[in-house]
Amino acid sequence: MIRTTLRTLLASAGCALLATAATAQVLPPPQNVLQLQSTGTVEVQQDLLQMSLSAARDGSDPAVVQSQLRSALEAALAEAKKTAQPGQMDVRTGNFAIYPRNNRDGRIGGWTGSAELVLEGRDFPRITQAAARIQTMTLNGVSFGLSREQRARVEHEAQAQAIERFQARATELAKAFGFGGYALREVAVNTNEPGFMPRVRMMAADAKASAESVPVEPGRTAVTVTVSGSVQLR
Repeated sequence: MIRTTLRTLLASAGCALLATAATAQVLPPPQNVLQLQSTGTVEVQQDLLQMSLSAARDGSDPAVVQSQLRSALEAALAEAKKTAQPGQMDVRTGNFAIYPRNNRDGRIGGWTGSAELVLEGRDFPRITQAAARIQTMTLNGVSFGLSREQRARVEHEAQAQAIERFQARATELAKAFGFGGYALREVAVNTNEPGFMPRVRMMAADAKASAESVPVEPGRTAVTVTVSGSVQLR
């Protein structure tokens, strides 16, 4: 009895699968579907500055090298925090590493280490002046980017451009192919992510100039939003 019931259930399931497959096969392929893509680009002044300072130490004892780097970083951090302000100048530590230095025989002949401090924000004078006051580190790099507020505003403008162009193009092509209009089938919106753009780069071990001697001047960057998808001509 159980075997008969099981065979009946399996047969029913098989029939259901065959019916579903048959239904899927008879569905007509999409017709009069148009693939489109449009972009919107807005160029804007960079309003975020990032200055990286670093210290390098070398010695035969890794503990001594680490202690020297820690002292340099602590002094720089204390100086930078005096004028730190959220959004205007944020202060954070960066890479801190110590690694062996091999001699000609392939053996460890000493230890080299480096520490990094990063100043970032929208107040350029505040950042450059703070960097110039730090005596235990040297300038390692200068980069510019966009703040969150600036990026959000520009992305909104670029997105509006891209959508408007997408709609205008879809309407134009629908009429060109003899259709009265279109219906949106699917759409994807993508935004490029321009990161920090470096302007100055120096190796910490060779840098002799102070941060005060390096002028900073932001440039412009472009934010692009791409709208792609398909429409049903009708």
